Amino acid sequence: MQTAETTSQDDQPVAERLPLTPRDYALAVLTVAGLVLVVNQLFNLRLFGLTLLDNRYLNILASLFLACAFLTFDSRGQRTTRAAPLDWLLAGLTLVTGSYVAATAMQNLSEGWEFAAPPFAQWMAFAFAALVLEGTRRAGGLVLAIIVTLLAFYPSFAGYVPAPFSGFQSTLSETFSYHVYSSESIFGIPMKAFGGVVIGFIIFGAVLQQTGGGVFFNDLALGLVGRYRGGAAKVSIFASGFMGSMSGSVISNVLTTGVVSIPAMRRTGFSAKTAAATEACASTGGVLMPPIMGATAFVMASFLSVPYADIVLAAAIPSALFYFALFAQIDAYAARRGLRGLERSEVPRLAETMRKGWPYVLVFGLLIFMMVVLRQETAAPFYSVVLLLIINQFMPSHRMTARKFLDVILGIGTGLAELTAVILGIGLIVGAFSATGLAGTLVNELLFIAGDNVFVLLIMGALTAFVFGMGMTATACYIFLAIVLAPALEAGGLDRMAVHLFILYWGMVSYITPPVALGAYAAASLAGTSPMRAGFEAMRLGSIIYLVPFLFVLNPSLIGNSSAGEVMLAVTCAFMGVGLISMGLQGFVSFLGPLTGRGEYLLRVMLTVGGFFIAMPAMPFAGVGFGTTAALGILLAAPPLFLAYRRGDRRTQGARI
Repeated sequence: MQTAETTSQDDQPVAERLPLTPRDYALAVLTVAGLVLVVNQLFNLRLFGLTLLDNRYLNILASLFLACAFLTFDSRGQRTTRAAPLDWLLAGLTLVTGSYVAATAMQNLSEGWEFAAPPFAQWMAFAFAALVLEGTRRAGGLVLAIIVTLLAFYPSFAGYVPAPFSGFQSTLSETFSYHVYSSESIFGIPMKAFGGVVIGFIIFGAVLQQTGGGVFFNDLALGLVGRYRGGAAKVSIFASGFMGSMSGSVISNVLTTGVVSIPAMRRTGFSAKTAAATEACASTGGVLMPPIMGATAFVMASFLSVPYADIVLAAAIPSALFYFALFAQIDAYAARRGLRGLERSEVPRLAETMRKGWPYVLVFGLLIFMMVVLRQETAAPFYSVVLLLIINQFMPSHRMTARKFLDVILGIGTGLAELTAVILGIGLIVGAFSATGLAGTLVNELLFIAGDNVFVLLIMGALTAFVFGMGMTATACYIFLAIVLAPALEAGGLDRMAVHLFILYWGMVSYITPPVALGAYAAASLAGTSPMRAGFEAMRLGSIIYLVPFLFVLNPSLIGNSSAGEVMLAVTCAFMGVGLISMGLQGFVSFLGPLTGRGEYLLRVMLTVGGFFIAMPAMPFAGVGFGTTAALGILLAAPPLFLAYRRGDRRTQGARI
């Protein structure tokens, strides 16, 4: 192993670099081939005179990056830099079987192989599907692999399953021919979204990280809120939000930003469980925050057949509510315990940070302008990457070198390999429901059980999403529920966009909710505390994530689907309400004072419940209108607010929030 390099010009440590292995060179070649293919297809460059049909393009793209997955994850599902002979064999088989599927794409279309494939094509379908299942196990984990495998085989025994889970039955060969040769399964909506839009944003995130974007956003958060009370935790909220939006992965976000933020929180007085919970909540919320939101939002745009910019705009207010509530809780926690911010020497000057990092703001401005104004979601990340690489050459501290560029390629390759393996596996779930017609049956059963009560249907949907979120990735959980649950909620008269965001939110809550709470457990390992304690503390800090989906699905004004006046009223009430809920949970009202002393818990309950009624300006499922809930909320919240004012020291309680 080579010795670590010294620090860069900005005193930022440079990662220790391992010698390149044959696996690295193979991964780089496959990644470059895949990127050339993507750019040629999406921009219609006709390199070498090639113009591919969409199905053949997806066949080749999937084969390249599924092969990369076998070079990235070993047989235990761990990331590796040295591929074993078995890994090389599986990567080679992937390229062979994938090449056959791509080469016969036209014949498949003309002869209808999805229903009547010839014998040799059936064997190739079995082989390719088996490789997809193994890739899903390595990249997505054993639980996801078991679920995907069970559902992949489901059409072959669907006729023997009791109602309401029975469906149209196929033979085993028909089942896997349908999975591989149709456009409704492995190469269905998830893979189409990946090949059309998602891949560009994965590339953008990887390049941004390697060119110093992560360092800039962390320094920006430090400069903005680092010196205020509870500053280390507030930095974690901002930095993890920025990073989570780019990476789309809760666990990787916790493990990258948490290494810095959790020790800083512990050093400034936060308990280990609160430090871990704060990082877990902030990282979870990042996946729900525009402008990128991870891969799931792009799949959602494909399901809804709307521009990705519409998803971004709809998700803006709910994600802001979540982060505002988390910020309010952290402020109340710090104020109640008298915690201070970071020392001046630990906080970079905001002006200096902006002077060095303003190009990143410019790049993000271009990205958002192209997505929201020009509606060019596919092209936006590629143009932003080009601008970023050009600007990078004028930034001495992060200037791209040959080895650094190779690291970017390898980072892109590993990221795309992981996502491709999981998405192909998820496609098998979509194909199983499509082949059997089960989705329509389950929708009718759910509607029958709930009757005419939309709120009961929402509760059922939330619990279902939570349970499936325990064993699946956020994208897998969303796709499964978008097929099974969303149509039932839409049939209940709820807004379509709000329904799909509702499913996305509830699929994410398992990351901070025991007994699974993967985000909290990952953060607990960094904080040196009990995973269960961190998980329950994350439930409290992130409690608004359980409420926000009900707010916007019952009041679409919170996703901008109303007149300007209704949106402003709904947003004002929601922010006031979630702020009061957050302060009630922590027992301190910012700018006023504590709720400690006589009757503390009664006052906290009154403030929390009052905030709930204010945030929910109307409850149509209960026949209650805005005036009633608002008046009740104000009546409940007024006494705790008055007593907090009387008990507080106005010279200090609102200072330096």
